[in-house]
Amino acid sequence: MNFEDFLMDVEPKYQWFARSIDEYLTQNDCKLKMSSAKNGHVVSYQYGKKKYVLMNFVFRKKGLMARLYCSNVDKYLDTLETLPDSMKEVILNSPQCKRFEDPPKCAPTCVGYAFDFQGVHLKSCKYSCFLFEVNDETIPSIETLIKKELESRKN
Repeated sequence: MNFEDFLMDVEPKYQWFARSIDEYLTQNDCKLKMSSAKNGHVVSYQYGKKKYVLMNFVFRKKGLMARLYCSNVDKYLDTLETLPDSMKEVILNSPQCKRFEDPPKCAPTCVGYAFDFQGVHLKSCKYSCFLFEVNDETIPSIETLIKKELESRKN
């Protein structure tokens, strides 16, 4: 399995975006990892000595999704305010991380996200808080968030 195999499953009008993100992240020292899941390929990009995942491309019924792991979100909260309403809704409606209430019920590697957004204190699941549908409206914001998170991890 390689990146070109993954691209064949991506809707043609968004292949340029997937390729653009791949080029940007691999040129910025992110390691590409490919795997398969029930709904198709999973493309992950890891950054840093501990190889923490920065983002994945995954498939859902809606189509291609970008899952961002924004572990440094507190450093660019102002950017969240500029997101389209559909992306803000995803963040605000993401389920609470079980780790905050009952740690054994959550994955041992999960840390969840705790931050304030639009007057609400969120304790969100890291797997759904920043899981966005790839479409014409979300693409510019997904790119911005990826760049902000990578910049934060480099510093």
